[in-house]
Amino acid sequence: MILEPVLLLVHDPRTRDCVEAELRKRYGADYQVITTGSVQETLGVLGQLHDDQRQVSLVLADQQLPEATGTQLLARVRQLHPAARRVLLITWSDQTSTEPILRATVLGDIDAYVVKPGTPPDEQFHRFVTEQLDEWGRSNLPGLETVRVVGEEWAARSHELRELLGRNGIPFGFYAADSPEGQRLLQETGAARKALPTVALFDGRILADPSNAEVGEALGVQTKPGGSYDVTVIGAGPAGLAAAVYGASEGLSTLVLEPEAIGGQAGTSSLIRNYLGFPTGVSGGDLAVRAYTQAWNFGAEYVYGNPATGLRPEGSELVVTVADGSEVRSRAVVIATGMAYRRLGIPALDALTGAGVFYGAAASEARAMKDSEVFVVGGANSAGQAAVHLARYAAHVTVLVRGRSLADSMSEYLIREIESAPNIAVRYGIAVTGGAGQSRLEALTLTDLDSGAAETVNAVALFVLIGAEPRTQWLPEAVRRDRSGFVVTGTDLLQGGQPDEQWPLLRLPMFLESSLPGVFAVGDVRHGSVKRVAAAVGEGSIAISLVHDHLRGNGRGTDPEAGHR
Repeated sequence: MILEPVLLLVHDPRTRDCVEAELRKRYGADYQVITTGSVQETLGVLGQLHDDQRQVSLVLADQQLPEATGTQLLARVRQLHPAARRVLLITWSDQTSTEPILRATVLGDIDAYVVKPGTPPDEQFHRFVTEQLDEWGRSNLPGLETVRVVGEEWAARSHELRELLGRNGIPFGFYAADSPEGQRLLQETGAARKALPTVALFDGRILADPSNAEVGEALGVQTKPGGSYDVTVIGAGPAGLAAAVYGASEGLSTLVLEPEAIGGQAGTSSLIRNYLGFPTGVSGGDLAVRAYTQAWNFGAEYVYGNPATGLRPEGSELVVTVADGSEVRSRAVVIATGMAYRRLGIPALDALTGAGVFYGAAASEARAMKDSEVFVVGGANSAGQAAVHLARYAAHVTVLVRGRSLADSMSEYLIREIESAPNIAVRYGIAVTGGAGQSRLEALTLTDLDSGAAETVNAVALFVLIGAEPRTQWLPEAVRRDRSGFVVTGTDLLQGGQPDEQWPLLRLPMFLESSLPGVFAVGDVRHGSVKRVAAAVGEGSIAISLVHDHLRGNGRGTDPEAGHR
């Protein structure tokens, strides 16, 4: 018998009737609503639920409790049920809660806070609770499966398919081929003798070891471009999606080319807490799906799995060649290809990519890390976000940093959250120099950069986030790049206030415009860009304003009649 997940309310029994009634009325059919009135009672209940292997979805705790504060209690919840969402209940009149809330939020002791419900029905309160349950359910509840994948659990291709489906927002289930569920599914679908991984679609079709493009086509995604457009956006990270939203919404026929998954590197982030407008944070995947849907609603077309391989001017048009040999013609191009994570360059570990060694946050693998020893390499925000997310599932997470401090490369809120997490440790001055495993990662070799001493440690997974390189190898020489491969734009193309003799126009290059007129670069791929999601979104929107000017032929870089877009 499968028991429903628990929704736990911790509140003074004398005043909790209103909150308890609202929770039972709305969520009692799908969640077991349990109420407690003190810290000791709560810890006893949580301990019993842990021993019974029950799922706790949400803990709502009043800040004013008899034995301790709600923030102090919620900090202890993380040790017993790290996957549970932890929310503080407050009242508008309680001014004493401000400082504890801020401190608990920064340290990661709470996920969010909410004002207690007022006169029923308090829809604002319920919207917040539903969002918290939705966030928990995405990682912890079986949902609708439009696609079912059966494969070897630690095979690299199985990992690629999980990432492909998860990052593109496709509801799916993965079943290990040697598990009873996997064997049953293979028999039921008649795929027992087909090559792995096997993909079973909602309409009964079976794909044996399909390519990414074949999966996309089977799901009804456009994989081949056609026709001419006003603007072609290459890359569907935050910058590219912003360009698609603004381009399509302002009447430009807009095409987006994306070879892998929407969201770019940001799409792999488990929680972005400093993005404007999301006070409780937003996952990179959720942000990407919202932006993609927004662009699609405005009429932007999306072509998946057919990466750009070339770019050339032809008369008044720009021609983009894609991997299958077809071409896309448009009057402007926005390059938003972002960056790819750097590799360690260790043959033994490269051979285990996707089989315990992951480049990027690999959010789809987090649940599989339950009770495991996990390592994260890197000292920037992406590494910190990955460590905090993995700590909800793994027994222990070790962050390996070559430098002596996180302060130079990681946001303070993440540093504090890492320091406060009981199952995260940071080791400084350490490099990964080797690894071993038969069909999956089993051990790592770590070397102290000062002493040169090496040690071997057991490891189930290694997540590598050590910086990235721009995806610009496919661009022609006419698009100038710096020594690291980033696209040079705007005033950085000038010498003494003037472009070089290769620039063909009388006007100067516009902000974000490359050395090839009508080709703009935005986001992480651009030389001198600020590596932040909000900055990338801003550049994507600005690029469309410049595209308008380019298409009008004035190239002023301003549009005084347009107002704010």
